[in-house]
Formats: sequence, C-alpha cells, structure tokens
Amino acid sequence: MKRLHEERGFTLIELAIVLVIIGIILGAVLKGQDLIQNARSKKFVNKGRAWEVAIWTFFDRKGRFPGDSDRDGKIGDGNVKTDLTGANFINPPYEGASGSETNTITMGSYTFYVFLGTDGGADAGKNVMIICKDSGCANAFNNDELTYIEALDVSIDGSANGQDGQLVCEGTTPDATAPNTTSWVAAYASGTITPDACNTSAKAAIYYFDAKR
Repeated sequence: MKRLHEERGFTLIELAIVLVIIGIILGAVLKGQDLIQNARSKKFVNKGRAWEVAIWTFFDRKGRFPGDSDRDGKIGDGNVKTDLTGANFINPPYEGASGSETNTITMGSYTFYVFLGTDGGADAGKNVMIICKDSGCANAFNNDELTYIEALDVSIDGSANGQDGQLVCEGTTPDATAPNTTSWVAAYASGTITPDACNTSAKAAIYYFDAKR
C-alpha cells in the first residue's frame, strides 16, 4: 500500500527562518541580561552616593564631618557609626534595623563594606570613603564585584580608570586604622596609598569626596 504522504525534512528556507527566530530570542535574552546588570550597577551607584549625601548632610547640620570629634576637618578621631545612626536621616545610607545598623551595601549575594577616614599619604588630611568586599578589607574584588566599583568610578570621574581622579583602587589593606565595623572608621598610613587599576588585585576603592585629589 502506497503512502499517501512522503516524509520530508525542513527546506533550506524553513531552516533559515528557524535560525533567525532562535537568533532573535537569544539576542533578546542577552539584551535582557545587560539591562538587568545595568540596573544593578545603577542601584549600587545610588547606594554609594547616598553615603556621600549623608556625610554632607551631617556636615551641614553639625558643622563637622561624622567621625570628626575634635572638629579639625579630619575624620577618624570619633565614631562615624554613632554620629550617622544618631542623625535621624529619613533615608539613611546604612543597612539594618535600629540598634543593628551595618556599614554595608548589599547587592544580591555580594556585600560591600563602607568606611570613612583620612589619607595619610601624599594627600594627607583629605577625607576618604573606603569601599571593600569584606569587613577587614583583606580580600581582592572579583570580576563581578569590580563591575559595581567601575560603575561608581564612572559616575564620579567619567571613566573607569582606578588610578586617576577622585576614585582610585588600592591593593593593600588600610594600615593606619584597621577597618572597624563598630566605629565604621579605617585609614591608611602615610605613603601607603599607591593608586592601582581597579582589577582583581584591588582590595579597596578609595573615594576622595571632600577635596580634589
């Protein structure tokens, strides 16, 4: 008995159409992933800049920086945490419930720590915000974490360099004042900071927020 219909495969035109459709779907997925990462980077930038806003808001209210008890313009002799958590900000930059505040920026599975202090190197006396991947600034950023640091660098300096401008990266741990999660203070000793590219050797991003570097 003869078959009424012969079995046949796809024609070249049909295969081409299928490949085009697959390409469109893959392109949409990849574009969606880029949009998600860009949104995450912007969120990190906003959270990072919120710390800067809080610092200057405190300065406007008190006439001094948080953590500057002797009012000499240099952060480090006081307690940053006590000052900021007691300032009654409507939108505080720190995380955690009242009484359990942390100096952190949480981005999914990544947690960054924010410290304030001064630069004891060539730019001695200039206040800095130090961002690390852990509470002791002991470990270097990985590539995913660097995506966030670079986004912050671009928002501040216009490019992700890490060696020039107001935000630089550093491959050593703060050594004048060890990172302290109780006071939220950290500082480098004189001559320690040698700006490096923001790569997988960097342990800290240092932002000179109150004076030109």
